[in-house]
Amino acid sequence: MRILVSNDDGYFAPGIMLLAERLGAIAEVTVVAPERDRSGASNSLTLDRPLTVRKAASGFWYVNGTPTDCVHLAVTGLLDELPDCVVSGINHGANMGDDTIYSGTVAAATEGYLLGIPSLAVSLAGKSGRHFETAAMVAVRLVERLARAPVAQPVLLNINVPDVAEDQLQGEEITRLGRRHKAEPVIKLDTPRGDTAFWIGPAGDAQDAGPGTDFHAVAAGRVSVTPLQVDLTHHRQLDLIRGWMGR
Repeated sequence: MRILVSNDDGYFAPGIMLLAERLGAIAEVTVVAPERDRSGASNSLTLDRPLTVRKAASGFWYVNGTPTDCVHLAVTGLLDELPDCVVSGINHGANMGDDTIYSGTVAAATEGYLLGIPSLAVSLAGKSGRHFETAAMVAVRLVERLARAPVAQPVLLNINVPDVAEDQLQGEEITRLGRRHKAEPVIKLDTPRGDTAFWIGPAGDAQDAGPGTDFHAVAAGRVSVTPLQVDLTHHRQLDLIRGWMGR
């Protein structure tokens, strides 16, 4: 089995190093990741300049672009053979609810999915980052399951793992995305040149976090597995907008 590993924290991040090591025990792994932290890059492609790909001492390839660039380049030209699976992560911090819109971790997996490859986005849902081993174990088990029992169509799975020891996990749950409150206000800063700078505020607290959501599962100590799709059409509003356009 051939696995393409990427992330948004950069090729030097501890999460991707551990993920590549653990997956390398069960498959042929190639790492193509951003040269620096590109958290929040979402699904952006670099179209205004050429990209460079270099190889680190670790054997990882790194790109001066976004997570989406990394997977796109790997699949459409860099690799001699297509991967059987794309795994993005392990992200340091959760990617739940509205986070998935902005997440570079999810974006890297999404690019694999759009190119027809089963893809997983794996995040350690905690700020302390104490238990990357737990998230790596979950990723390995899911990849082994994909190899043993392939899904009938390409899938995009968003996986959030509680930041606890493996023996403290309370199982797995198939979930839907929750929702957050609106983000906190921006922080204003005065620069030495007399300008005003703005720092984007943190994400808001969970608003829709009831049973069945990713927030609820992780809070209960369970691994959240959310199947995602890339269809932004608001199907329930089609008739509404048809009527509105006819006025």
